[in-house]
Amino acid sequence: MEIDSCSNVCIEDSSISVSHDAISLKSGWDKYEISFGRPTSGIHISRVDLQASTRAALAFGSEMSGRISDIHANHIHIHSSSKGISFSTTPDRGGYIEGVDIADVQMGSVHVAIEFSSNWSSHSDDHFDPSELPVIDQITLKNMEGTNISFAGVLSGIDGDLFTAICLSNLNFSIADSAPSSSWFCSNVSGYSELVFPEPCSELHMPSTNSSIFFSLPSYSALAVA
Repeated sequence: MEIDSCSNVCIEDSSISVSHDAISLKSGWDKYEISFGRPTSGIHISRVDLQASTRAALAFGSEMSGRISDIHANHIHIHSSSKGISFSTTPDRGGYIEGVDIADVQMGSVHVAIEFSSNWSSHSDDHFDPSELPVIDQITLKNMEGTNISFAGVLSGIDGDLFTAICLSNLNFSIADSAPSSSWFCSNVSGYSELVFPEPCSELHMPSTNSSIFFSLPSYSALAVA
């Protein structure tokens, strides 16, 4: 199911099993969508069962030049998938993905539970602007459990264009016996984490102060974390 340049969409009580992305949120490619300027926003996803054997169960991008924001997803069951939750973009894309709140997720037999990727280099044609850097910001993932997971998280931002405010809370992934020893891989990202197992990378350890921040939707007001 692909949601592209749409607003005020509700997906509930559904079961989707495909080889490609099960639910994909997009907003167009490169300069054409920047000019068109129709974002994907106000999306609510709840009580869904997702399987994506070769891609992601819940995917954002990589076409996101028209902007993606104000996304709420909860009570999601993901199984037998290559990736659980994936955010994808590339330099030259422009636009942003921000204000995403995903909660109450159960995963089983997923290769990569959480992915942030910046190397989806396809473009609609040769007329794209290298100065148009995408923004990934204010992403909250909370209350997730997974069994038979190979990698808890692979998070790769863009050199000189960090993916920011990635907030993880109450995540518990049981790593498969055959998985590599390191469960998290991070570069060019920043954020905060609490009650996450296995322990995430240092880039997701915001300094511990009374003003540590998670983001709540739809107002994006700061929520202090004790």
